Amino acid sequence: MKLLHPVTGGALAILFLFPLLWSGYASVRTADGFGLENYARLFTDDSGIRLYHVVNSLTVALLTVGGTLLVATLGGYAFGRFSFPGRDALFLVTLAILMVPYATVLIALYVLLGWIGLEDSLVGLSLVLIMFQLPFAIFMMRNSFAAIPPELEESAQVDGASSVGVLTRVLLPAVRPGLVTVALFAFLSSWSEFFAPLILLNSTDRFTLTLAVVNMRTATFGAIDYAALEAGVTLMALPCLLLFVLLQRSYVRGFMSGALRG
Repeated sequence: MKLLHPVTGGALAILFLFPLLWSGYASVRTADGFGLENYARLFTDDSGIRLYHVVNSLTVALLTVGGTLLVATLGGYAFGRFSFPGRDALFLVTLAILMVPYATVLIALYVLLGWIGLEDSLVGLSLVLIMFQLPFAIFMMRNSFAAIPPELEESAQVDGASSVGVLTRVLLPAVRPGLVTVALFAFLSSWSEFFAPLILLNSTDRFTLTLAVVNMRTATFGAIDYAALEAGVTLMALPCLLLFVLLQRSYVRGFMSGALRG
């Protein structure tokens, strides 16, 4: 089924790709023409990117993806496969959390992390990002589990499979597109998140890549070094683009089979 006319789709693709293409162009443009000086400056300036910034971003992204998948899978399984009092009301409350701007609760979460000893830590930041991801992730997984025919689960139980066996060997493979979609969204959101690390992290050795790139944007006499900023943004976008291309098929199937079935 064609959702868009090819001309319309091509125009939209150019529109959405233009900022990325412009960043790539600006990142290689120098005073003498074109070159990779801006990328080199990212790693050689005193306030530039260091290896621990990359490690910090990867740590936060992987913790966020793992935690989101674990909680969203269990929550989606409960909402999609079981009937219990208050299920629909609880699911509506979960969806309603999507309407709350996360920036309004960051200060309260910063105080809460301080109470449990996780202030200024990558684990604390990951817990906050997992919380932000869960409403959408549970929505996706609930619809993915609900789309599976009950006969598939019943036939596995007749063959002697336990509840854990049905979940791990029958249901999880069937909802793999939904899992990939949730993982991709969690990674993209946590990898590119700026505001939450800005509020929750204080130590420079715990800064993520987004903070490191912005931290080096100011050059001589306070002028903003846009070229270095564009080089940093382009580098940060590459893992996201690679993941999206590799997982595109599962991502589209997950959206079509999960989100559109509400």
